[in-house]
Amino acid sequence: MHTGSRHTSSRPPAADLPVDPAAVVSFTRDLVRLRTVNAAGATVVEQPAADLVARLFTEFGWTYDVAEVAPGRPNTVAVIEGGGGDGPTLMFEGHIDVVTEGNPQDWSVDPYGAEIRDGKLWGRGSADMKSGVAAMIYAVRALQLAGPFPGRVVLGVLCDEEGLMLGAKAFAATPLAREVDGVIVCEPEGYELCTSARGGIRLRLDLDGVMAHGAMPQEARSPIVAGARIVEALGRVQDWALKRYGTHPHAGRVTVTPTVLHGGDPDQLNVIPAHGLVGVDVRTIPGTDHTELIDKIEEFAVGAAGSEGVGVRLTVVDDRPAVEIAQDHPVVTALVDGHRQVHGAPPPFGAVPGTTDGTILTRDAGLPTVVYGPGGKWIAHQKDEFVEVDEIVEYTRVYAAAARAFLTGAGGAR
Repeated sequence: MHTGSRHTSSRPPAADLPVDPAAVVSFTRDLVRLRTVNAAGATVVEQPAADLVARLFTEFGWTYDVAEVAPGRPNTVAVIEGGGGDGPTLMFEGHIDVVTEGNPQDWSVDPYGAEIRDGKLWGRGSADMKSGVAAMIYAVRALQLAGPFPGRVVLGVLCDEEGLMLGAKAFAATPLAREVDGVIVCEPEGYELCTSARGGIRLRLDLDGVMAHGAMPQEARSPIVAGARIVEALGRVQDWALKRYGTHPHAGRVTVTPTVLHGGDPDQLNVIPAHGLVGVDVRTIPGTDHTELIDKIEEFAVGAAGSEGVGVRLTVVDDRPAVEIAQDHPVVTALVDGHRQVHGAPPPFGAVPGTTDGTILTRDAGLPTVVYGPGGKWIAHQKDEFVEVDEIVEYTRVYAAAARAFLTGAGGAR
């Protein structure tokens, strides 16, 4: 996949960093075997995996803190001092909760078997993102075993990324977060180094009409018809957004997508309901004014529903900004350097199609974040999820080399 001449410099290549391939793959498998599904109402999600991570931190002799963000939902954060004098603080970040596997019968493998077959490690969370968590931990271990380094590394294994990102929000509020100089988020991006991430807005449009008999539509103000008008109007908002904000070279364009259209009762097919609901998923690009865009969506929705005499109440359920980091930022150039050492050529730049914990770390704590990790860019949340075994080891080597470059300033780091 990667071509070009091998990188050479006065600094030793990544091959001198003592990465343990068997151990990082084995630890990934151990994590995948744990069913840490972020399900509504679950009282135990990350805890078994967090316990496993904590035991490994203890084995390595690392200082770490476990903070319960919500009942049974811990953040596990280690700080590894380099012992080589003053220097910057680099953070690696990952999460250990996963989405549901859905119907296990739809899978061709056991979703939690962590089977290795055809050079791939299969299972829910293998790509998103337990392999990334394992790789970042063993990369820092390799860096430490290679000898003293300046500064320190923070390893953040955070909770609830697949939900409301409570773990990232909690970490962003800590004093330690204010000391971090750069963050590598280890989400799966298929060898792309993602310097931008699309923003996300989740909207709920509640529709208030008038109930009537199905045989007497003239007596109703139908939220069903109004909902259809709104869905059509959202396409016009998307067209407006393209003209207003343009196209980003990596993140593409703003999308305004209806995801829920609800109203009425299947057991009462002869009744026009009084109330309905339209759910909207909005994805934005760097430079998008979220307030302006939400106002425009409300304007179009109110106009569309008003033609049917139906009222609209807009609720912003969640609002996460698009974020971007300069390609010459030290944490980016260090990752480019590490990737080049391992693969012989620089990585392509890209964008995260959704949001990550890095979005919250940037928004709430002002931390510069970049996203780069093992696994296919589009494999997350699908059945038969997998990660290439070789990738787990490759990313571990890149992380170790990038950390050394960032902390020593060899990759352009502060």
